[in-house]
Amino acid sequence: MASPQRKILVTSALPYANGSIHLGHMLEHIQTDIWARFQNLRGNQCIAVCADDTHGTPVMLKAQKMGITPEEMIANVSQEHQADFADFLVNYDNYHSTHSEENRKWSAEIYNRLNQSGFIKTRVIEQLFDPEKEMFLPDRFVKGTCPKCKAEDQNGDNCEVCSATYSPTDLINPKSVVSGATPVMKDSEHYFFDLPQFETVLKEWTTSGALQTEIANKLNEWFESGLQQWDISRDAPYFGFEIPGTDGKKFFYVWLDAPIGYMGSFDNLCQKRDDLNFDEFWAKDSTTELYHFIGKDIVYFHSLFWPAMLHGAELRKPTNVFTHGYVTVNGAKMSKSRGTFIKARTYLDHLHPEYLRYYYAAKLNDRIDDIDLNLEDFAQRVNSDMVGKLVNIASRTAGFIAKRFDGKLAGGIDNPELLAEFQNAQTTIAEMFEGREYGKAIREVMALADKANAYIADKAPWAMAKQEGLEKQTHEVCSMGIHLFKILMTYLKPVLPEMAANVEAFLNAELRWDNINTTLTGHEINKFKALIQRIEPAKIEAMMDATKADLEAEAALNAAAEPKANAADDSDNDELEKEPLADTINFDDFMKVDLRVARIAKAEHVEKAKKLIRLQLDLGGGVTKQVFAGIKSAYTPEELEGRLTVMVANLAPREMKFGTSEGMVVAAGPGKDEIYILSPDSGAKPGMRIS
Repeated sequence: MASPQRKILVTSALPYANGSIHLGHMLEHIQTDIWARFQNLRGNQCIAVCADDTHGTPVMLKAQKMGITPEEMIANVSQEHQADFADFLVNYDNYHSTHSEENRKWSAEIYNRLNQSGFIKTRVIEQLFDPEKEMFLPDRFVKGTCPKCKAEDQNGDNCEVCSATYSPTDLINPKSVVSGATPVMKDSEHYFFDLPQFETVLKEWTTSGALQTEIANKLNEWFESGLQQWDISRDAPYFGFEIPGTDGKKFFYVWLDAPIGYMGSFDNLCQKRDDLNFDEFWAKDSTTELYHFIGKDIVYFHSLFWPAMLHGAELRKPTNVFTHGYVTVNGAKMSKSRGTFIKARTYLDHLHPEYLRYYYAAKLNDRIDDIDLNLEDFAQRVNSDMVGKLVNIASRTAGFIAKRFDGKLAGGIDNPELLAEFQNAQTTIAEMFEGREYGKAIREVMALADKANAYIADKAPWAMAKQEGLEKQTHEVCSMGIHLFKILMTYLKPVLPEMAANVEAFLNAELRWDNINTTLTGHEINKFKALIQRIEPAKIEAMMDATKADLEAEAALNAAAEPKANAADDSDNDELEKEPLADTINFDDFMKVDLRVARIAKAEHVEKAKKLIRLQLDLGGGVTKQVFAGIKSAYTPEELEGRLTVMVANLAPREMKFGTSEGMVVAAGPGKDEIYILSPDSGAKPGMRIS
């Protein structure tokens, strides 16, 4: 008996409306899309919605800079974002905007419910004010030194180094991002959501299995440090929704109405479709499922504020919040200065979207791990798996079916045991997709693809076809290859939807999960056409060149718009002028420096150290060295662990306040966030000498 259909609503975090989609964004939207497609393939009703996050001072100021209204700007950005997602085959049932009447309605409704229940407080606070621009400064328009770890150049609401959250007024040496002026303190009445009232509810929810273990543990740290009332108001001028009853003087902080945008987008969809009922998915007693896919940088808002707001407004809480890590490129965080800040459109101009969908899927799991887009590995894996293994099964057998057997598959099965093995894998693979262990599912599918290729190679239908009397065996072997290919493509349909559609046209049959056990014996198929091409290195090089050109053009536009701010930058462009070449040394002197490849086995913050990260470097053969590196302003420990780097291995040990440093990692850059740890090319191993 078939299990009852599940009703599911999934969302991705809302892209901000002041910039283009890049490959970091695409990780989350591809992850969401694969999961939603899988659910629908399994016969469940899974609705996916998203929207642009459009409010806040950054949008307002950028629109002013462009000489257009915020509404015009966000309309243009929305069109660009939706085109990028569509071309990456990300299929949202509705893509909306937080600057919508639906979102305005629900923001006011939730606020009024919270206010009526006594969860909104007001008090006069001192707030940072830009004396030159004569405006109160939102959190992200103040930068300074983190009050917790003392990292410099941190945002006004949270530290990217130690993940601490705080008020902009807590920053050390704050500066206005708008003018560069030192802010002054000015009184303003603000509205606060009384988050501490929800501590018991939140503790129960965060430990109920609604969050990954790592996230639940992190939230427990915030509980231990004490929940604080959350400032949900901003002063005019501000692009957003007016707080009811404030006569245009106070506006909702963007992070109040941004998650409500999920509700607004779904409400908008319900107005278009008669088969959807808003309350069925959002009412307090809802029995449907609600899942949010988000990045680890916005956990605080989605796992504390959002469920508390919903609970206080008598609405349902999420079933689960699925958190993922960041995207790095070639082992380092995406960076404009490194030319690795790749826009979605730049990728699409040079490479097929399903290459990236497959590569991300092959690396994704249910943890918070960062995903490295290693461009060399990217090409190798796509060419090996998608072309060399998967498509190869059909290309080696389909021609015989067309030429020798009138395009019809055999009426019998050559190897029922092998066919059953492929069919029986569906339970395990379904569990992996359900649990977001896409990488494991891909490995399982590719292991089966290896078996299919080995079967075909062992039977050698090209040789059988030349022998008289073996027509039936040849027919069944080639048909068997097509049966196995059909099953594998059904498993991969959520990952490769366009290829799956082309395979359905080739097979003249729909790829459905409920027909995995159904064979196409005696079925007529169409002529096989190439499904995908190999990635050529020149395509990747062209993409990277286009990325660098795009970043240079963007920098030039910014320089033209802000000549004073960039005048000093132009004079500093020549690295050799900033730091001339050192005096010549002889070869013997150079050979005294023992440079070695090392793996960063462990990285951690050093308590009370402003710049240092403690590294445990593995040189292979059981040899490890402890090094204190002044790279805290550019890297987090999570970014460093597991990567290869280069170290000076024979530097005399140095006693420091925090311990003994037994070497030095090799890096480039002037300092602060411009520090670039050197990494060897792929294939290098710990302990190898640099010469």
